[in-house]
Amino acid sequence: MGKSILIIKGSPRIYGNSAALADQVYAGAKQSGAEVEAINIAEMDIRPCDACDVCAENYGGCIVEDDMQALYPKLTQADVIVLAFPIYFFTINAQMKLFIDRWYALDSEEGYLLRDKKLALVFVYGDTDLYTSGGINAIHTFDALSRYIGIEIAGMVYGTADKEGEAEKQPELMTRAFNLGEKIAA
Repeated sequence: MGKSILIIKGSPRIYGNSAALADQVYAGAKQSGAEVEAINIAEMDIRPCDACDVCAENYGGCIVEDDMQALYPKLTQADVIVLAFPIYFFTINAQMKLFIDRWYALDSEEGYLLRDKKLALVFVYGDTDLYTSGGINAIHTFDALSRYIGIEIAGMVYGTADKEGEAEKQPELMTRAFNLGEKIAA
């Protein structure tokens, strides 16, 4: 059996550009024999961390009763986690940031439960420049996060795509996403 890959789509645009790229990652990974699941968190009830610290006190997981409860086992069982999101106002969009904040509960006495997994990033921005769009801020965030929790960044695909459908008009960008799927499935 191939690798287990979990794709998390974070855009409120269900058929937006980051979702289109995530679908290409899905196709490349599936074609390469991986077991792939894609979930759109924008359609889910995920609440913010309320800083109760119950998870830190007894490593008992998060006590906030919302849809994250169903996602925690999927995260810990996946070999590779793919995060697909748009850049909104110079960084990760709110839906993805909310989801990432809830990873706080994945710490344990042995270390982070995502340690030694692989992470791939797929994101789009409206500007034509990685820096002025804020895309670089997302890269810096995930670079720091990966170092802290011990997860390897296995690859990234990003580019300019603002209006819905713009990513699909860029064959090179779509191919890069497909190739990322193949790479992380290997």
